[in-house]
Amino acid sequence: MSEERFDCIIVGAGPAGSAAALTLARAGLEVLVIERGLQAGSKNMTGGRLYAHALQKIIPNFWEEAPVERRVVKETITMITPSGSVSLDYKSQRYNQEPYHSFTVLRAQFDQWLATKAEEAGAVIATGVRVDDLLRDDQGKIIGVIAGEDQMLANVVIAADGVNSLLAQKAGLRGELKDIHVATGVKEVIELPRQVIEDRFQLTGEEGAAQLFVGRCTQGIQGGGFLYTNKNTISIGLVITSGAIGKSKIKIADLIEEFKTHPNIAPLVTGGKVVEYSAHLVPEGGLNMLPALYTDGLLIAGDAAGLVLNTGYMVRGMDLAIYSGIAAAQTVIKAKEKEDYSKTSLSHYQELLKNSFVMKDLETYKNAPAFMEQTTRIFTTYPQLADNILYKLFTVYGTPAQHLLPMVMGELKKNNISIFDLVKDGIKGVRAL
Repeated sequence: MSEERFDCIIVGAGPAGSAAALTLARAGLEVLVIERGLQAGSKNMTGGRLYAHALQKIIPNFWEEAPVERRVVKETITMITPSGSVSLDYKSQRYNQEPYHSFTVLRAQFDQWLATKAEEAGAVIATGVRVDDLLRDDQGKIIGVIAGEDQMLANVVIAADGVNSLLAQKAGLRGELKDIHVATGVKEVIELPRQVIEDRFQLTGEEGAAQLFVGRCTQGIQGGGFLYTNKNTISIGLVITSGAIGKSKIKIADLIEEFKTHPNIAPLVTGGKVVEYSAHLVPEGGLNMLPALYTDGLLIAGDAAGLVLNTGYMVRGMDLAIYSGIAAAQTVIKAKEKEDYSKTSLSHYQELLKNSFVMKDLETYKNAPAFMEQTTRIFTTYPQLADNILYKLFTVYGTPAQHLLPMVMGELKKNNISIFDLVKDGIKGVRAL
């Protein structure tokens, strides 16, 4: 066992781990970050969007130096059917003004940059090291980590080791993940000339677009698609609830291939070259899947704590991860001042999160996962219904026209949807989202 004792060992060099390391190192604490990948970000996968506000707290105007791709100024929500699509499109120049709202990022570059910022502040980054277990004292309190034959001591361990957090399970804070609480995500990064991307998405300069899809892209299974524009690439993918896809015979790898050939998607990616393919579990249970976040000598942050929000029209994870890393670091700093690393002392972490946007937003959208799980018409009937209504609205047959109301009522009847169903789903959706 090494005689050196760190103030804090952080396992995982994703946004939560590096934000915690940067905050601790700036406060003068001895910090070791252990990353199992050969470099920070090499094991991480996300759709690729960063909401800026959390990182802005510790690195003001970070976009001036960070490897961000494009600032998102255009939002699109699309219901997709086999032959068409219905979109709600929003573009605002207010997103083009500082402080910028959100950016598309490529995790391999972005995570490496953030880890380097922590290293420059004084944190030690050890890559290519797998942590196997927690180290405990005679009373069972966590006092470090075990990696192979090495035992490393710390006053506090921050587990930022991802959705499948081994350390959260080893600490007894969380059991096996339930299928209804996680989704399977796949993503391709497709290379295209910068000007081609800007022409296809009607963007200029550093502007970027974000588009979310529901419907045919998952063949009606609970989940959705996403597309983000980068400088010279497009990130496109699907996220499907693991329980739902487990019950089907559909392979998600086949779905993304079909998604790219849809008549409304193919023109956006045609001519491109796939330069990256990744797959990952995504926590989606929201507030209902959160484990206990601390115990004697241990805090859990980021995806390891299940801190992801999916409202259907917005998917957030990196801003929650970064803030949780900052809050975990502030808790360790306060604990060091008291020389008290007990569960009671580390409960300050829970208070910081409770009083922040993290827990407040999770509380606001706590019913969103259940709404999407129970309202299957979102993924099947409603996209086709909207497509049919708009097709009839904009098509001239040369036959007597029909007023809008009877036409809509006819489509509802054809799709076996009553007014009661429509109102009920609408009210549930408004309350949940």
